[in-house]
Amino acid sequence: MSAPTKIDDRQGLLFKSRLSVQLNPKHPLYQLSQVIDWSEFERAFGKFYTTKVGHPPKPIRLMVGLLMLQHMEGLSDERVVELWCENPYWQFFCGFDYLQWEMPIHPSSLTRWRKRLSAEGVEKILASTIKTAVSTGHTQQEDLQVVICDTTVQEKAIEHPTDSNLLYKARESLVKLAKDHGITLRQSYTRLAEQALHQAARYGHAKQYKRMQKQIKKLRCYLGRVMRDIERKAPEIANLSPKLQDMLDKAHRLWSQTRTSKNKLYSLHAPEVECISKGKAYKPYEFGCKVALTITHKQGLALSSQALAGNPYDGHTLQGSLNNAEKLSGTAITRSFVDLGYKGHGVTETQVILSRQKGLTRSLKKALKRRNAIEPHIGHMKNDGKLGRNWLKGHLGDQLNAILCAAGHNLRLLRAYLKLLFALIRTWITTALNANLSPQTLKI
Repeated sequence: MSAPTKIDDRQGLLFKSRLSVQLNPKHPLYQLSQVIDWSEFERAFGKFYTTKVGHPPKPIRLMVGLLMLQHMEGLSDERVVELWCENPYWQFFCGFDYLQWEMPIHPSSLTRWRKRLSAEGVEKILASTIKTAVSTGHTQQEDLQVVICDTTVQEKAIEHPTDSNLLYKARESLVKLAKDHGITLRQSYTRLAEQALHQAARYGHAKQYKRMQKQIKKLRCYLGRVMRDIERKAPEIANLSPKLQDMLDKAHRLWSQTRTSKNKLYSLHAPEVECISKGKAYKPYEFGCKVALTITHKQGLALSSQALAGNPYDGHTLQGSLNNAEKLSGTAITRSFVDLGYKGHGVTETQVILSRQKGLTRSLKKALKRRNAIEPHIGHMKNDGKLGRNWLKGHLGDQLNAILCAAGHNLRLLRAYLKLLFALIRTWITTALNANLSPQTLKI
């Protein structure tokens, strides 16, 4: 193993000026770049680099900085790299002291970098944002001991699942894979399936559901015929690819499932998606995975974010969320505020206060009123960040996106805090000058 390349700006350039001289030092992103401990990432992620293999490595600060900026602004891999070339503050945040004119990396490098870090690596980024919040004064150490816990749904990037579309796409995929493997089918049912799909959509729009079910039954029949035809002729193919076998398994699962089946398949490209009932009038069901969040009671700083497969009961996730928050923050949690969905949590080491709990002191009643404060923070993670729609693949993608969204939320809070801090300092200095007083006489 060898250390990754580092950005060396010690030698000045004759025909270029440094960004550190031209940029506004009071800009919140400029200040944020100064308070983050970048050397911690270089020590932790240096093990992912090898010698004499592949393309010359990029600096760790650049890769981590791009992930941070991406989830601060809620951007795609392609967009964050494009905007990086246009924004000198972003370049300075990533460690460059001279303006760069070219894209720093190919956007696909971020995909491989996330997989290389895994969930354990991106948790170090989240832990670093918590440490930075404490060091800058945004959050006090004792504030980490009182938290609010809640769960939400991280929706996957799939369309709304309908039986007609799923059956049609499964048959279409099997026909294409059979052609790639040289399997000659008796009939592909392409024309008939397309007619049945369109008719099902029309009958559904007209609320003629019995007729619609007949068309769906036809689509299911066409899928079953193609499936059985491939299975009969598959033994003749010596090298049956895992891709075709996987699609056959999905098709069997889709073909056999009914309205009351458990572990239903809702997407062919994302089979891990689950249907989670939220009971909302405008959106009764959401398709994705459950995410358990833990934030500080006072500032709303995210201490933990875990993507949970299997749609577990909220009360059974509380202990794991508290343990993960304690590990990342390095502080034992003494009190947690939760809603009524956490009844029967079984947590004994931490004081857990439920909504509408009786027999509380006046101070605890007042603190309980802030339990709902987690809802707007979840809204910001979904609207300003990328928690509202997860584009990453598989269970690992669910975990990585949930953790990075929490890190991006913390960075947005820190950026707003630094911006407000410098605005207050400017106001205090202006007040002192107008009153002919020295800034030292004001209580700052």
